[in-house]
Formats: sequence, C-alpha cells, structure tokens
Amino acid sequence: MTGDSPALAGILGAAAGLGLILAWCGLRGRAPRTGGDRRWLAALGRARRQATGPKVALTLVAAAAVAVVTRWPAGTLLAGLAAWFLPPMLGRDREYAQALERIEATAAWTEQLRDTLAAAAGLEQAILATASIAPGPIRDQVGELAASIHRGQQLPAALRAFAAAAADPATDLVIAALLLATEQQARDLGALLSSLADSARQHAAMRMRIAASRARVRTAARIIIAATLALTVGLLAWSRAFLLPYDTAAGQLMLTTVGGCFAGAFWWLHKISGFDEPPRILTQPAAGKETTR
Repeated sequence: MTGDSPALAGILGAAAGLGLILAWCGLRGRAPRTGGDRRWLAALGRARRQATGPKVALTLVAAAAVAVVTRWPAGTLLAGLAAWFLPPMLGRDREYAQALERIEATAAWTEQLRDTLAAAAGLEQAILATASIAPGPIRDQVGELAASIHRGQQLPAALRAFAAAAADPATDLVIAALLLATEQQARDLGALLSSLADSARQHAAMRMRIAASRARVRTAARIIIAATLALTVGLLAWSRAFLLPYDTAAGQLMLTTVGGCFAGAFWWLHKISGFDEPPRILTQPAAGKETTR
C-alpha cells in the first residue's frame, strides 16, 4: 500500500487540480470566442451524427469486456475510446468518398447548365430545366434552388442559399460564376462554366491520387493495431502474471500514459493521411442576401 500511495496521491492531485480549473472557468462565465465556439459546435454536430446505435453498443460491449477480463479502470476507458474512434479512422472513409461524389456531381451539373444555356435559355430557365436531371448527390439541393426560384425569390439570394447549403469549395466557384453573370452581366458564361467543370474534375482526380496514398497509411495503421491487440490478448490468455504490475495504481497510471502515447500516434497518422479542403469563397450568405434587396 505504501508503494502505491505516491502514484495514488498523484492521480488524486491531478483530478483535484482539473476540478479546480473547471470550477474556475465556470465561475468566470466568459463567453467563448466566436471561432472556437464554431469549431466546438461543428465537433459536437459530428459526434451526434456518429453516435449511431451500433457504434454506441460496440463501445459499451468493448469497455464492459475489458472491465470484466482485466478489472483495469484505465484499460476499460482506453477500450471504450478505441472502439469509438478507431473504426472510422481505419475503416472506409465515407465522408471522403461522399465529398468526391459531390465534386463529380457539381462538375456534371455545371456541364448541364452550360449545355442548357447554349440553347439560348436564360439562367433561371436553365436551373429549372436541370433540377430534375441533376446528379444524385446534389439533386435535392438543386431542387430546393429551383423551388426558391418558383417561389419568386431573387436569383442571387437563392444562389447564395444554395452555396450555404452545399458548403463545398467547388460549388462556391460555380455559384460565384453564376452570381457574376446575374449581377454583373458577365459574358461568355458557357466558356467559364466549361473551365470550372474541368477544374472540378481535375480536383477530383487529384483527390483520388491522394486517396491511394491514404490507403497505404491506413494499411500500416491496421497492421500496427492488429499486432498490438494480438500481443495484448496473448499476454492476457497465456502470461497473465506478466501483467500483474498493471493491477496497482502506479501500473494504471503507466497504462494510461502508454495508451495516451498510442492515441496521439494514431491521431497523427490520421492527421497526416487527411486532406485539407481548400478555403471557401462564399462564406457569408446572409450578408449577400441583404445586399440584393
């Protein structure tokens, strides 16, 4: 007991310090910065979307299994975190695939607008004509744009609302060209739309090449995780005495430290295998709406 008391005192001291920091932040009552607030809200929205029934069940089962087998609080926490975060990091990147599909769909819709405008149709008529044949990933949004035009909303405001709903840099470029044609009477819109469609397809091709390099990083991460899990299960099954030091408070502290190092390494692997989206150019649709009235 005497050997464990320094480590236990350290854990309790850290927890007390964290509690004091949280209490101080709460008593100050200062409003968070706008940028940080938006980031936290975006992260909270992603967490809510990811909190599906199967994922929550898998997390609870993994944590309960480790708790029953090892009776390690740190191991239980690490198992739950691993079951929550590792499958999206190592599995198929659905958000990346959906973003690629949206880029391709935007390029195809841009070409549809160009071809319809070439038949001497106005921009509003071209949008209405392509609403029913727009590519699947953006068909609902194009349909909403057409519905806004039917309701009599001004075209610039409807286009800005469409860009805000899409929240995609490639879509912003197309909408910016359409706004230029609407508000400033830009000439040769068909050639500009052709150029934007080609740019979007080149962007999609570049992202596909990046996806190939991401796949290699994900494969390496899968191998590392599989080897680590196999070693841990093997030790628990056939060499439980080797893990006895982790039954102490100092062992739990060390296990937390090692788990934090693994978590940081896997987060970094995920970070370097990611793809930074280009900045958007239409980020204030509300202001744009006001200027058209």
